Amino acid sequence: MKTTAIALFLLTYVLLLMLPKIRAYIALLSALTFVLLGILPVTKVFGVIDWNVIMMIAGTMGIVALFIESKMPALLADLIIEKTPNIKWAIVSLALFASLISAFVDNVATVLMVAPVAITIARKLKVSPVNSIIAISVASNLQGAATLVGDTTSILLGGHAGMNFMDFFIFLGKPGMFWVVQAGAVASTFVLLYLFRKEKLPVQALGRTEVTDYFPSALLVGMVFLLIVASFLGNMPRTINGMICMSLFIIGLIRSFVVRRNCDSVVNALKEIDYFTILLLAGLFIVIGSITEAGVIDDISKLFVRISKDNVFVIYTLVVWASVLFSAFIDNIPYVATMLPVMAGTAGLMGIDPTLLYFGLLTGATLGGNLTPIGASANITGLGILRREGYEVSVAEFMRIGIPFTLAAVLTGYVLIWLLWA
Repeated sequence: MKTTAIALFLLTYVLLLMLPKIRAYIALLSALTFVLLGILPVTKVFGVIDWNVIMMIAGTMGIVALFIESKMPALLADLIIEKTPNIKWAIVSLALFASLISAFVDNVATVLMVAPVAITIARKLKVSPVNSIIAISVASNLQGAATLVGDTTSILLGGHAGMNFMDFFIFLGKPGMFWVVQAGAVASTFVLLYLFRKEKLPVQALGRTEVTDYFPSALLVGMVFLLIVASFLGNMPRTINGMICMSLFIIGLIRSFVVRRNCDSVVNALKEIDYFTILLLAGLFIVIGSITEAGVIDDISKLFVRISKDNVFVIYTLVVWASVLFSAFIDNIPYVATMLPVMAGTAGLMGIDPTLLYFGLLTGATLGGNLTPIGASANITGLGILRREGYEVSVAEFMRIGIPFTLAAVLTGYVLIWLLWA
């Protein structure tokens, strides 16, 4: 049975890599096969799906859709541009703004919010928007690991390790992932300033976008506030974070439909939920639950320990830089979902706190996605926007920014996590 589970798991991953457009259906079909073969009992299917993660993703995406429609992000970007003297600082400021938003909002949604401002500036100044969009994309992807709601990978870690919102700031009395990411952001910002040092064309204010509705902004702030409050309360349901996100999204939908009588807003918000990713995750949870049931995760953990020869530094280094390499070419969501239980098993066999490996995995897998244009959804989205504007960006052109940006951020995080958690 274990051999069958391994063969099916490997086939699933190969198909996920070869056929990215139907990944969700592959994961669901694989999950069904595991159940039909009896590898995972039917009675355990519902339990292996992390419903807290599913609800958090759906609720957050819905609130973000309402937030974007309100035009508040565009106004914030306009206010930032008013304070920038030239193209270099405009690019870096937009990247920093995108990174700030991305700590609390999905990376792709952040790119969709901020990229139009960069396009508008480029049109008015008659310059290429390529550098701006790439900088916005990689900065958005970087900050996704900073908070519990910043990226799907962070939500996966929170669900697996039982971490709440505040744990990303202070965990077990030590600085959490938020501060590690900020250190990486500082290092990578200096990289951007150096790369764009010759972009000195002056920038003029674009005018201010008019916000159509402030309620979605209140919903987004309220979501963060309630997640923080819930993190301090004891005896909460395991799905409390998901319940908060979904409840606020439903409130936003009801208000749009009943108070504002804006059916288009409701339809748009429901459309913006990435059902494909949700189905993919549901399938992956079942697949991973199946190979765990079959003992495959334990075997992979033992392999890691044998390779490292019980050396914590070796296993930590392997986790970080292998994650960077893999995430440069494959989607980090299935990778992180698979590796989290492996990290727990490896730490258990070595008798160490798994936090070091968890944070190393998140650093390599999330920040490493900026190495190539296909390593992160935010990068793919940014290049898609440029393509619609008539700009084809080569791999070399992207990596001219992506490689130094990634190395600065990952190296900083790699060293800091080791110093804090080893």
